[in-house]
Amino acid sequence: MPDTVSFGYEDVAPEEKTQRVRAVFSNVASRYDLMNDAMSGGLHRIWKDLFVRRVKPRAGEHILDMAGGTGDIAFRMAPSGAAITVADINPEMLAVGVERAAKRGLDGMVWTEANAETLQFPDRFFDAYTIAFGIRNVTDIPKALREAHRVLKRGGRFYCLEFSTTQWPGFAEVYDAYSHHLVPRLGKLLANDAESYRYLIESIRRFPDMPTFERMIGEAGFTQTKVEPLLGGLVAIHSGWKI
Repeated sequence: MPDTVSFGYEDVAPEEKTQRVRAVFSNVASRYDLMNDAMSGGLHRIWKDLFVRRVKPRAGEHILDMAGGTGDIAFRMAPSGAAITVADINPEMLAVGVERAAKRGLDGMVWTEANAETLQFPDRFFDAYTIAFGIRNVTDIPKALREAHRVLKRGGRFYCLEFSTTQWPGFAEVYDAYSHHLVPRLGKLLANDAESYRYLIESIRRFPDMPTFERMIGEAGFTQTKVEPLLGGLVAIHSGWKI
């Protein structure tokens, strides 16, 4: 673990990043959908639908949805009949998810506060591990990936949906202008919180590119790693298998 890690464009002590990320998501928990709409122009809903189709949850499976506090991914997987555990480091995000689940009449999920770097689950417990738009906010990403590998059964699968760096000529510049200038203003307008939105955009820029992150997944022990770029890599679905 290095002496400093990135918090947006700042370099801070690891423990400070953990505390500040927790504060960001405490601030935006009640407006999480608005946050994602602002950052993706509403496309996050389509990306999440595609992501769950790639995961292929099945009845009888045990699936851990990490950093899934508000339930966006879990609700999409619920019709499969899989047993879903939703874990998040932030209790405010979990509270939003529990409330949303109750409104949908979904009472079979497990909701638990957990740090992706130090999971409390036993070895080889889950059939699948999912994390959507959460891995870049983890303080020690390699450690979280190793924990994902540990809690998966042999034959288990890892799926991660995360912002990345688009490779389409011209589009990167357009999105940079939109995200750096407009998204914080939308955050101020919609949630009276420009700074949290500014961090979330900056965290995307500091996240490893697709080949680097795919290599990190492999270094955590996963095999048959794969990356599926969306919008030229603005977002990517990463996957790997534990064998």
